[in-house]
Amino acid sequence: MADQAAAQRAREDRARYRTLKNMVWGLLACLVVVWVLISLRRPQLLAPLILFPTALLAIQTAGAGRAINLPGFPPVDNFLSFMLAGSIVQSVMFTGNSGAIAFAIDIEMGFTDRLFAAPISRYAVVLGRLAATATLGAMIAIYFIVLGLIFGAEFREGIPAAVWIVVLTSASAIAFGSIGAAIALRTNSASVVQGIFPLVFVILFLSDAFFPANLMLEPASWVAQYNPFSFIVNGIRDPIISGWSATTARRSRSRASLGWPSTGMPAIC
Repeated sequence: MADQAAAQRAREDRARYRTLKNMVWGLLACLVVVWVLISLRRPQLLAPLILFPTALLAIQTAGAGRAINLPGFPPVDNFLSFMLAGSIVQSVMFTGNSGAIAFAIDIEMGFTDRLFAAPISRYAVVLGRLAATATLGAMIAIYFIVLGLIFGAEFREGIPAAVWIVVLTSASAIAFGSIGAAIALRTNSASVVQGIFPLVFVILFLSDAFFPANLMLEPASWVAQYNPFSFIVNGIRDPIISGWSATTARRSRSRASLGWPSTGMPAIC
């Protein structure tokens, strides 16, 4: 009898665990959908993610296209192919910052407190926000890939390279978003989260996102070589300008992974 009762309790515990796990995953999926739809329905949040990086890409490509003829410039088919990765990272950085601001606003309005009061792990709430940021990052990567193909950028190995770029971009979005989410959870203030944007924006321009580090003047060249943004940008750029192979995949993954810890991947832990 005792063994039967113990077995029955074990089955009930497993059933409760499965139910709770399904609730957590269901809530996580709902939060991702809700936050993505909210971002898409707010022009003030969506416009900076697309319009500003696209305009900057068009201006720099049209105005500095002959830079590829400079001695020491990486071998590329056109300047757009070189610039595409920088614009993707810039847009993803905006995505992480906008998501963190929206998260901080939810905290200020008390919406996050109501979610925390639910019988689920608090990590699921934060992961839902980061998963929504990653989803937007993937959408942005697809947008810039299509834009690049329309205006002459070449992905030498086609679909595998494009898929790899989407994966790296989503991971980068999580890294950027985790910085803002950590600050939002610490300060409970959207204005504080918004205040980190100018600093991060300047750091991006001190990388080789928009120009090769070896052609910059010192000390900007030295800063760009060790800037974590440079590792992320080059990780995304390699599949565009270097073709696609197992070696390129490992190199791009290694470069991007060097930048993620410095830009916030562990910040939420």
